[in-house]
Parts: sequence; structure tokens; C-alpha cells
Amino acid sequence: MSARTAPGLAAFEHVLRETRERVYTVTETVPLDRLTGWRFDENTGFIAHESGRYFSVEGLQVDTQSPPAGWGQPIINQPETGILGFLVKKSDGILRFLTQLKAEPGNRNGLQLSPTVQATKSNYTGVHGGRHVPYLEYFQDPARRRVIADVRQSEQGSRFLRKRNRNMIVETQESVEARDGFVWLTLGQLHELLAIDDLVNMDTRSVLACLPFEDRAPSPGNELHPLEDVLSWITEARTRSDMRVRSVRLDALEDWEFTGGSIGHRTGRHFDVIGVRVEAVGREVGLWCQPMIQNRAPGLLALLVTRVHGLLHVLMQVRTEPGLVDAAELAPTVQCTPDDFDPLPPGERPLFLDLVQNARADRIWFDTTLSDEGGRFYHSGSRHLVVETGWLPEPPEFRWLTLGQLEELTRHSHYLNMQARSALACLRSLIHGGDL
Repeated sequence: MSARTAPGLAAFEHVLRETRERVYTVTETVPLDRLTGWRFDENTGFIAHESGRYFSVEGLQVDTQSPPAGWGQPIINQPETGILGFLVKKSDGILRFLTQLKAEPGNRNGLQLSPTVQATKSNYTGVHGGRHVPYLEYFQDPARRRVIADVRQSEQGSRFLRKRNRNMIVETQESVEARDGFVWLTLGQLHELLAIDDLVNMDTRSVLACLPFEDRAPSPGNELHPLEDVLSWITEARTRSDMRVRSVRLDALEDWEFTGGSIGHRTGRHFDVIGVRVEAVGREVGLWCQPMIQNRAPGLLALLVTRVHGLLHVLMQVRTEPGLVDAAELAPTVQCTPDDFDPLPPGERPLFLDLVQNARADRIWFDTTLSDEGGRFYHSGSRHLVVETGWLPEPPEFRWLTLGQLEELTRHSHYLNMQARSALACLRSLIHGGDL
């Protein structure tokens, strides 16, 4: 019911306008070597906070005998598990989600819709010395909730080193008032808002992907691959991976220029590490500095879908990334930065990239640009596409999977990467909305 209930957005838009006047950040870029509270550690060669908490920016050397050849890169190391959690409650028989209008320093449009609680462990244990995280008690006190979903999931494996967050959806029977900056929305309303560029943040998309379907997926039998075979295929990819990673000094990364002001690749591609100074109104802390990742060009996350035996299937790839806990996870059909591949011949471009980029308009079911998480990424995001296609043969690293199988996998840790969960939330919005 919640997914098919979208009672208009006029009230939400009013709250959004009001909140923008009271909750915002002012972010300015500053050189990395002038970040208050942060320093380049001469012993380790990392950029770290003086408290020893939060996160550090380190060098990572990736060694592999398989293409592409080994490489080095900066990476964020944040060895703690945060909470990304939605508090939900039934009202008039409809499940509603308590959504936060949150200002992050890297957001392109100021406020974005985040889960009820979106906090690192440093945040919710008070390391920053700021105000208490609202509604945190519902996620820490089992007596005050019924768990709908609770699973640790990875962050972007090419930018974070073994980073995980606890993705939670908990239901309460208590009367809960929406504080300033929070609003109750149905799942149908959230799905409508997903179609607006840079409004529903990445953490919200990740948690929504972990939500069980209201209408159970079709019974097994029509899937191209039994789930046991899918699990074996993923395990085989993890076992076969020869990727080895080791920490190195930032100033030892051969293809990166570390000037003190920022860190960037010598080719001008990929991403930069920059410094920012943030003044915030309406957050737990009002002033701070930090490093951030700034991607040089927008990314592309695309799902190819088709019907097999009348059942919708999604073409997923198993993808190895250096920061993942278990080597490889499922990723969208296409996950890349297209600008990085523009000068390359077709044989060296990612599989299905040209098919997706040249898709006819009537085959594109979803097309929205959505942001990366604004607490660590500065004005960065990816175009999210869902494209219908006919039957396509499966290359070795790809499999056609059903939505029921993907739902089952999201109930467990480390099977769908962050980008896959983000794209899956977009696809599920079409299904719940009755567009498929």
C-alpha cells in the first residue's frame, strides 16, 4: 500500500522551501595543508585528523596479474560502521518513512532527502562534540522497534577501504512527531521524488534497496539461474580474484601529484582529493574542515532489463574493487565514468556502454542524475539509467537475475555494491509505481 500511495507532494514542497531557509551549509575549498584539525602525517604518509578519529586519506597500491594492470590511488579509510536507518510507522494503514532534509557539504543542491538517521559512529558517539543525533534511540533500543531490515552493506569499493554501514529499517508503534527538518513520506512519494535530479541522496537509495517487497516476488521456477548457482558464481569470482592491496604513502603514488593543496591524477582524469571548510546551520556541528573526493566527470550507472518467460530479469555484473571486504560484489550492467573511455576503441570500452548510451528514448525507463554521498564527495554523482533490451547473451562476468533474487541477496551483507543498490532503488520505484 505504501508504495502505491502518493498523495501529492505540495505539503512536502512547502516543508522543503521552509527548511532550505533554516538548514544549509556554506562550503569553500581550501588547500589540504591548511585544513584546521587535519595534518599530513610524516610517519605514515597519510592525511589524518588530529584526534585520530573520523577517517584518513591514504595511498593504496593495487597489484594484479589480470587486466587492467596494477595501479595506485588515494582512498578513504574510515574503520567504523555507521548507521543508515529509516524509522517507519503505520498511519491509517499506510507505512510512512520519517525522512530527513539534510544539508551536506558536498551536495550540489543544498538539501537532499536522507534516512531518519545518517551518522558515522564518531557522530553518534559524540566525538565531534555536537548535539545528539535525533531519533537515534529507536535504532539502539530493541524494545522500541520492530526490525524490517538490518544488514551491513559496503560503500563504494573504489573510494573507500573496507567501509561498511548498517542499513536499517525499523518500525515503531509509538507516537513520533516529525521535528524541524524531518517529514513523513509514503514509499510512493519517495519513489516519485527519485525521478528528480539530486534530491534523494545515496544513503536513502541504499536503504530503500534493502526494503522487502510489499508484494512478494514470484515463486521460483522461471529464473534463468537458480540462486544456488548465482551464489556459486559470485564465490568463484571472489576466489579467482588475484587482486592484492597494500597501504602506501600518498606521496609515493607514482601517477598522482601531491602538491599540498590537493591530490590529482597526472592525466587530469579520475578524481581529486580536495580540502573544504564548512559552515553549517541546522546541523549537529556548526563549523569544521575536512578532505573530500571530487570526481572529474559524472559517472554512469545503468541496468539493462528484459523479460524471460514473462519474468523481469536484470543483467548484473560481478565486479572486483580494491576497497571491498570480500573482493567482488554485484554491480549494475554498466558502472563507469564514460569520459575516461571516450578516446578508446570499442574493444577497450566497458561492455554494454555503447548500447546504453545509444539507447532509443522509448527503451529508457528511468533517467535521472543522482548524487554521491555529500559527506565525503563534493558535487559528484552519476546518471542512473534503466534501459529495456531484448535477450542478450551473458559474458562470463554477467548474469540475468530476477528482482526476487536481488531482493534475497540484499538481505545479506556484501552481495550488491553501493552502485547496484542505488540503481536497484530506481528500478524498484518503477515496479512499485505500477509502471512495469
